[in-house]
Amino acid sequence: MTEPTVVLVPGLRGHVEDHWQTRLAAALPTARTVPPLGKSEASLQARVTLLDRIVADVEGPVVLVAHSAGVLVTVHWATRYRGSKVVGALLATPPALAAELPPEYPSIRTLRASGWLPVPRRPLPFPSILAASSDDPLGNPVRVAALARAWGSRWHPLGAVGHLNPASGFGDWPEAGRLIDELACGSVQPEADDAPLHWLQLATA
Repeated sequence: MTEPTVVLVPGLRGHVEDHWQTRLAAALPTARTVPPLGKSEASLQARVTLLDRIVADVEGPVVLVAHSAGVLVTVHWATRYRGSKVVGALLATPPALAAELPPEYPSIRTLRASGWLPVPRRPLPFPSILAASSDDPLGNPVRVAALARAWGSRWHPLGAVGHLNPASGFGDWPEAGRLIDELACGSVQPEADDAPLHWLQLATA
């Protein structure tokens, strides 16, 4: 089997040199990155279109690696994806969009008007791993666990890593490589509906 191409899907940010996605792209010569549009461009459709073009342009299998709002871009895109090229997706610390983001980001009202809400809650058409932080300021763990259940994602707790970004003290994320390898070799299967329930119970204890 041809080794999958990693396609990186950033969130609501521009280019950040110290971000783990940027460093991962530099370490993987064949990786492709969806161009980051930054915080001032709120359109979901623009990001979905860019992701669709890049996936279509890749020859052979693809592993998607999304962070933050890039996870939501991936999930919205997946509702219209009908191919078999994507063999898996690593979804890291998605925001729940249940409360306002920091002031420098678009408001919930703007995000809703720009197509981000409601967040799709149907099983993804490919295996996925949702890597979640227990103290993410943008993603309440109970709400994120509910998204993992809806998407059929394997739940992967990261511990207390904030939003897994430079502001939380993370430039490198070495574990990403191992999770990508699991997806690439086909060892990850969609989870049963009640898979993250145990962690959900711990989160609400």
